[in-house]
Amino acid sequence: MPQATAHFEKWVSVSHPAPQSPVRLACLPYAGGSASFFFPVSRALHPSVEVLAVQYPGRQTRRHEPGIDNIPDFADQIFAALRHLDDKPLALFGHSMGAVLAYEVALRMRDAGLPAPVRLFASGRRAPSRYRDERVHAASDADVVAELRALSGTNEALLGDPEVLAMILPAIRSDYTAIERYRHEPGRRLDCPVTVLTGDSDPRVSLDEAEAWAEHTTGATEVEVFRGGHFFLADRAAEVIDLVARRLSGPARAGDRRTST
Repeated sequence: MPQATAHFEKWVSVSHPAPQSPVRLACLPYAGGSASFFFPVSRALHPSVEVLAVQYPGRQTRRHEPGIDNIPDFADQIFAALRHLDDKPLALFGHSMGAVLAYEVALRMRDAGLPAPVRLFASGRRAPSRYRDERVHAASDADVVAELRALSGTNEALLGDPEVLAMILPAIRSDYTAIERYRHEPGRRLDCPVTVLTGDSDPRVSLDEAEAWAEHTTGATEVEVFRGGHFFLADRAAEVIDLVARRLSGPARAGDRRTST
């Protein structure tokens, strides 16, 4: 499948190959994020979990490609990259926009008759059916930068470099366009367990919005609350990685909707 292989290699970075691992974990970044964000996760989970970091167009090795400004096309492309990985179980981890993309990829796996993800980790994002009136994608460049600073997810040195900003802002804006215009399709549900990770002071996700992920799967749902804001997973990296490792090495824990860390 040379065509499928080429598509996979364009979309997926594997920093620490682990052919003997019993499970793979595909990690999907936040709006404006890149595959390298998950390098520490890949290193920490190796060799028990093989981490696949999804690389969106418009950044790093794909910086010359145009971004994708809608979630359905985004999810279609990611699904096409992952669908042939059928030799071992696959879990999905997405942060912020990446959580919605992971959900949509999981729906495409179900629709194609493929095995469900062994677990979906939805981090830093309200449930797909919970919306807010957010319009960062239509804001000025200065306001987009202010948003990035407020969420503390982008290196300050990058935000202060006009040449770097000129390179990364188009991809960031297309990402925000995709997620802010997204609307889920009512009635569609997953059948896999979902672990929701949220920060206790995240301005973009309330606890109620995090718990609403339970409405989107027939599987067990749990909500893990960490101290921190929207990028709690950077500040609490060791705790998040430990949680992921435990969930991928043991059976699903049903019915636990709130566990503080």
